[in-house]
Amino acid sequence: MELKTIRKTKTELEIEIVGEDETILHPITHILLQNNDVDYAACMADNPLAPKKQLFIRVKKGSPEEVLKKAVKYLEDEIKQFGKNFE
Repeated sequence: MELKTIRKTKTELEIEIVGEDETILHPITHILLQNNDVDYAACMADNPLAPKKQLFIRVKKGSPEEVLKKAVKYLEDEIKQFGKNFE
């Protein structure tokens, strides 16, 4: 997976992701949208088969980078808990 920052402001972050599909991006977007500090979050692609996807985040308060890190950490913890429960 390759990540490239397309645009970054105080309240917005747009990242290009190469080599991943919506399997990982949709859960991250879903978790972001549950955060009250997030104004908007979306996963986009020019075409469903395109190798490049974009993740866009706009926050009401805080840093978009920190909000993304918290969402990824939450998802990581959920997956670990699922694995423990499955065993």
